Amino acid sequence: MASASSLLKARWVALSAALAVFALFLFAPAVLNDGDTYLHIAAGRWMIENWAVLRIDFFSYTFAGHPWITHEWLSEVLMALAYVTAGWSSTVLLFAIAGGLMAWLLSYYLGKHLSGLPLLATLVLALSSMAGSFLARPHILALPLMVVWTAELIRAADEGRQPPYWLLCIMVLWANMHASFAFGLAFILPMALEDALKRGLRVAAQDWALFAVLAVLAALATPHGIYGLLFPLDLLSKSQLYAVGEWSPLDLHRFQPAILMMGLALFVFLSRGMRIAPLRLILLLFVSYLALVQVRHVMLLTIMGSLLLARLLADLLTNQPDLPARGGRKMMLGFGLAFVLLAGVRLLIPLQRGDGITTPATALAHVPAKLLTAPVLNDYQFGGYLIYRDLRPFIDGRVELYSGRFLNRYLDIVSGNPRVLADTLTRYHVRWTILAPANPASAVMDTMPGWKRLYSDPYAVVHVKTETL
Repeated sequence: MASASSLLKARWVALSAALAVFALFLFAPAVLNDGDTYLHIAAGRWMIENWAVLRIDFFSYTFAGHPWITHEWLSEVLMALAYVTAGWSSTVLLFAIAGGLMAWLLSYYLGKHLSGLPLLATLVLALSSMAGSFLARPHILALPLMVVWTAELIRAADEGRQPPYWLLCIMVLWANMHASFAFGLAFILPMALEDALKRGLRVAAQDWALFAVLAVLAALATPHGIYGLLFPLDLLSKSQLYAVGEWSPLDLHRFQPAILMMGLALFVFLSRGMRIAPLRLILLLFVSYLALVQVRHVMLLTIMGSLLLARLLADLLTNQPDLPARGGRKMMLGFGLAFVLLAGVRLLIPLQRGDGITTPATALAHVPAKLLTAPVLNDYQFGGYLIYRDLRPFIDGRVELYSGRFLNRYLDIVSGNPRVLADTLTRYHVRWTILAPANPASAVMDTMPGWKRLYSDPYAVVHVKTETL
């Protein structure tokens, strides 16, 4: 049983990790470097104003009226509520709370097996691996749910018992906030099989089968029902995902904390002669593969991997130096004041957004007012901002909405194919374009007959059809 001193040390590490992530979300500009943040706020704002869940596309002009499964509707409503409260300051505060809670929960569950420097090192590596995905998007709001779900299923398998039924409430929330709930459902099977190998198939099946059925039913408790449950599979079937940054392979040409974490874990286990259960090894190898081929799964690997290996790591790392103990009540008060102070500073200093890689504000201001409502060909990363400004984009971050043929057309355009670009301008009656300077289509537009470059800056280039001037 853990001593009072050990518990204080683990609590110190947990609160320190939570405070660090909390501060990062509050003050790191990169948190808002995603065009989908604009889209999610606009969608949430529409649902609040209309007291309804979006089921068709109201935003683009290319797919207006097409069915759209708003699988993140609850997250989008929360984002919109935060935004209308105090603008971008309260928006990042929402994500700071979610990120800090995730860090604290991960520390809490890891702290059941690790303490002192091993716990601190594991947390630093885990949170560093996830830092590249710390963006103001729904997946962050779902991370605390992922940690709790994963940790409790692992505990149930380790202790040879049925998972607690209160986890079903977690699944209901998760299924309405982000599509990663599908991994939560899939994680039931390996944990159930691991338990069955220890206690016997019949005994384990009695504890896990009913829970699995109820978990699936909980995942159906969304406005989209069976379509929401099948959505993750439909999304993964789109071959065009590879062209989207978060779905692209992990960039191994740069230093990646996730690779360091995997390498250190491998070194420790091999050097100490550690034996891991075959089922867990297969699961870890599979999730590692997912993280390598699609960078968005690094968070899944980090959370699942650290929780799966915590107990084994604790058996290997003995006699490690501890952090100095802290007083319990004074420590809690100090950290509490730090959280409040950081939140207060963020809310008191208005967070203004200017031009950026997803925010072509100045470029858009140079577009004649009469053209703003005309069909536009926009960069993928600008779609969310156009929707946020009540304009209808050609394309935005909703890969699930657009057909495969349409996405292939867009990929041809951004590859600099002049024939496809010219055909698109004609077919969709495009009257102006707003593209990133590095987009090959920008250079092609300079040579397009009947078109003129109206404005350019480091973030966006605007071309207009000459007959519209």
